[in-house]
Amino acid sequence: MDIFGVLSLVGGLSLFLFGMQVMGGGLEKLSGGRLERILEKLTSNPLKAVLLGAGVTAVIQSSSATTVMLVGFVNSGIMKLSQAVGIIMGANIGTTITSWLLSLTGIEGGNFFVRMLKPSSFSPILSLVGIVLLLGAKSGRKKDLAEILLGFAVLMFGMETMSGAVKPLADVPEFTGILTAFRNPLLGVLAGALLTAVIQSSSASVGILQALSVTGAFTYGSVIPIILGQNIGTCVTAMVSAVGANKGARRTAFVHLYFNLIGSILFLVVYGIIRETSSLGLLDDVVGAAGIAAIHSIFNIFATLVLLPFTKWLEKLAYLTIPLSEEEKEASGRVDVFQILDLRFLSTPGFAIEQCLSLVRQMADISQAAMLSAMALFEQYAEQQAQYVEAQENLLDQYEDKLSAYLTQLSSQNLTEREAQSVSTLMHSISDFERIGDHALNLMETARKMEKKEMAFSRKAKLELEVYSAAVKDILERSIRAFCSHDPDLALSVEPLEEVIDGLNKEVKKRHIKRLQKGKCTIGLGLALADIAMNYERVADHCSNLAVYMIQMEDSTMEAHGYLDSLSDENRMYFLQMQEAYRRKYKLA
Repeated sequence: MDIFGVLSLVGGLSLFLFGMQVMGGGLEKLSGGRLERILEKLTSNPLKAVLLGAGVTAVIQSSSATTVMLVGFVNSGIMKLSQAVGIIMGANIGTTITSWLLSLTGIEGGNFFVRMLKPSSFSPILSLVGIVLLLGAKSGRKKDLAEILLGFAVLMFGMETMSGAVKPLADVPEFTGILTAFRNPLLGVLAGALLTAVIQSSSASVGILQALSVTGAFTYGSVIPIILGQNIGTCVTAMVSAVGANKGARRTAFVHLYFNLIGSILFLVVYGIIRETSSLGLLDDVVGAAGIAAIHSIFNIFATLVLLPFTKWLEKLAYLTIPLSEEEKEASGRVDVFQILDLRFLSTPGFAIEQCLSLVRQMADISQAAMLSAMALFEQYAEQQAQYVEAQENLLDQYEDKLSAYLTQLSSQNLTEREAQSVSTLMHSISDFERIGDHALNLMETARKMEKKEMAFSRKAKLELEVYSAAVKDILERSIRAFCSHDPDLALSVEPLEEVIDGLNKEVKKRHIKRLQKGKCTIGLGLALADIAMNYERVADHCSNLAVYMIQMEDSTMEAHGYLDSLSDENRMYFLQMQEAYRRKYKLA
């Protein structure tokens, strides 16, 4: 092989690895976090977990990615170690799909349909479709699909280039001599493990092995140890991912290691017995790409079938490696809601957004509870309830700090247009929910002052505030329900009510000023009512913001400012009708 052959080999390898990364990334983005949610929920029994792990990994084309997800799930408390074991087993089976796809490069035949099955024939078509989609795509999903098609085409082109570059080496005795050295099982296992550890993908390392198989230097017997080593080497990714994680996550990484290690040892023993006790000629036959794919699948299915009944033992082995600490025992009954904001989820933005959304919905419920409790203090003051409002406001501050920091990190990832919009919406939403909590605290403090000074509104002022309060409760309930259920139709009913509340705010203040002028009210009560009215009006503004975010998610052309101007004629009519209905409902006596 001359320098140009070496350059072709290096170029082919580079394209192969790049294509695999692009295709895997496109598949993950296209899933939009749905696969991760499935993993989270459907792990009730080991067999189901195995099938689930195989399915998810077959889609995203990476057992390492699946295992890293699991490390994140266990680290965040979403999943128990016992649930992760079966998925790890299934992930190893799912990853064999890649090797079967790559084996298509070895198809031979003169028939048109047979020739079209070769990657060199259909990859150009896929790349053409991919580039057309990429150039003309306006939506994120089309771009993701384009990435998958282009990634697959580049992957296959790289595979063909590698195979073409190494094919002349079949006639080089020195090269074939090096490869035949791997017939020593221990050397083969070591070589496979090192290769996979370096490139951090068993699928990629098996693909490289398939490309080298065109030299004819590999036999079935010599590739078996290499494939076993490749499965051991893929554990490096999960082990690295577990660095800095909690003990549960590290145990997950060790389960992955022990499963592959024990499975490889058992398969190697079986292989050794067969080789020594039988005269199976197949082991000395030259192996092709399809044969390597078959061995890869047989090994992973074998390891899963043998070790599936012993999932509890694998779990115990992980606990023996990393025993339960006293802190873990004490914390077993405590739940940290922020654990789900695991940094490992940042690599799958769709799922990370879902985790954030679940916490933001909790924020919504907390802010609503705080506001309703604060409003109730003006009807009947209770110090315990006032302290509850204070505690809820502090909790909302914690949510905002944690979520803001996580969403900021998430925004720096490679997001689709839809994901970027979701992150922006969540960033604005948590600010609004936190501010609602601040207004609840302000109202509580006003109520506390009134209680200490034994201040009470007149009957007329109380009636007006009851109407005003009812309107605020209504808009609060509508906006939070619209946000939590992602209901843009319900969100449309919020803005007309906000306009009515603005009018109520002005009218309540106007009437109270008249009472002050007539000497029917004190300055202290006037200031208290002004504080209440201002906070009510601000809460309504934040509710309006939340509703507009929901509507903008459905219609990106709508502007937050100039809401009425951006409405369609049909929605404008609905707006005016709703507004009139609210005016009649919340009319001051």
